[in-house]
Amino acid sequence: MSPQEWLAIGLLIGFFALLMTGVPVGITLAASGFIFGFMGFGESLFNLLPARIYGVVANYQWLAIPLFVFMGVMLEKSRLAEDLLDVIGHLAGGLRGGMALGIIGVGVLLGATTGIVGATVITLGLLTLPTLLRRGYDPGVSCGAICASGTLGQIVPPSLVLILLSDIMQLSVGTLFAAAVFPGLMLAALYCTWIVVYGMLRPNAMPPVPRAERDALSRRDLWLRVVKVALPPVTLVFAVLGSIIGGIAAPTEAASMGALGAILVVALARRLSLSVLREVMQTTTRISAMVLFILICAQVFSLAFRGLHGEGLIEDLFEMLPGGINGDIWFLMGLIFVLGFFLEWIEISYIAVPLFLPIFNAAGVDPVWLAMLITINLQASFLTPPFGWSLFFLRGVAPPEITTRHIYVGVLPFVGLQIVGVALLFLFPPIATWLPEAIGW
Repeated sequence: MSPQEWLAIGLLIGFFALLMTGVPVGITLAASGFIFGFMGFGESLFNLLPARIYGVVANYQWLAIPLFVFMGVMLEKSRLAEDLLDVIGHLAGGLRGGMALGIIGVGVLLGATTGIVGATVITLGLLTLPTLLRRGYDPGVSCGAICASGTLGQIVPPSLVLILLSDIMQLSVGTLFAAAVFPGLMLAALYCTWIVVYGMLRPNAMPPVPRAERDALSRRDLWLRVVKVALPPVTLVFAVLGSIIGGIAAPTEAASMGALGAILVVALARRLSLSVLREVMQTTTRISAMVLFILICAQVFSLAFRGLHGEGLIEDLFEMLPGGINGDIWFLMGLIFVLGFFLEWIEISYIAVPLFLPIFNAAGVDPVWLAMLITINLQASFLTPPFGWSLFFLRGVAPPEITTRHIYVGVLPFVGLQIVGVALLFLFPPIATWLPEAIGW
C-alpha cells in the first residue's frame, strides 16, 4: 500500500475522530481535508481548491435552495404546515404511522418539484419534524422517514442525477425521465410498507392521533378543514410541479414561483405579518448559508480524498468479484454503494460509471435499465453514513433534541430498502423499461 493510500485511510479516521468529539460537520470536513491533503500533495491542494469551490458556488442549480427553503420556512412559521400534518393524522384515523405515510407522499411531490435533495430534505424537515416530535413519534423513525422521502427527488423526474447520467451514457433525458417514474413509485411503496409494518411491530414508535381528538371533529368538519388547510399548500406544490412538467419554468425558476406562492397562501390564511416575514427571511438566510458552507467544505475533503487515490483504494476492495456480466453489474453496484459513504453523487458518477460503461455496451446491456439501477444506488448515497447529504441537511435544521445518532440510526432501515429496490429492479427490468417502450422513447 502506497503512502498516499495510508494517508487516505488516515483522512477517514481523522474525520471520524473530529466528528465524534462534537466538531461541526462542515469544519470537520474542511479540517481533515486540509491536514491530510497538505500532507499528501502539499501546496498544490491550495492551487486546485479555488476553482473547485468556484464551480460549486457558481452552479445555477443552487439558486433553488434558498427559494425552496423560503417556501418551507414560510409554511412552517405560519403554522400552516403543522395544521396540514394534523389533518393528515386525522385522515389516517387509528392507523399507526399515518403521518409518516403522509410525509412519503409529500416527499414524492416535493421531489418532483425540486429535483434537488438538499432543498427537499430541508423543506420536509422544517414542515414535518417538529410536529412529529410533538405527536410522540420516535425521533429516529421521524428522521429516517424525512431523509428517505426527501431523497426521492433524485429519481422522481425532474432529477439532476438523470440529467447527468443522460450526458455520461449518451441517452435522451426524456427517456430517462419516463424510465424513472415506476422505480420512483416502487421506492415510495417500499417506504410506506416498512412504515406500516414497523408501526405494527412497535406501536409506541408512531402513535396515531388520540381517539378523543379524532372524535372531537365530525366527518363534515374534518373535510372542511382538509379543504381549508390542506388544499392551498397541496395546490401550491402541484402548481410548481405543473410549471416544470409543462415546460413553463425550469426547476430553479419554479422555485421562485413556489416562494411567491407560499407568501400568497399565508396571506390568504390571514397569517402574514412583518414579524413572520422577518423571521422567515432570517431563518432562510441562516439555513441557506449552512447548506452552502457544508457544500464548500466538502470540496476540500473530496479533493483531498481523490488526490490521495482514495477511490482507487475502495475499488481494490472489489477487485476479485466473479460472475460474468451480472457479476460486473453487481460489482458496479457495490462500488457505487461503498463510494456513497465518502463521495457525493456527481463525483461517483464520473468515477465509476465511465469505467464500466464500455464493458456493458459491448455485452448488450440495456443502458436505460442500467441507468435506473445506477440512479437508485446513487440515491442510497444520500442516506449512507457518515457523508450522506440528506443526513447533513436534516442535521442543520433539526431541533436541539435531535442528535446525530437519531438521524444515523433512523435511516438504516431505509438504506436496506434502497438495496431491496435495486434487487427488485435487477430481477424485473420492465419496471424501468416498460414506460419508455410504451410511449416510443
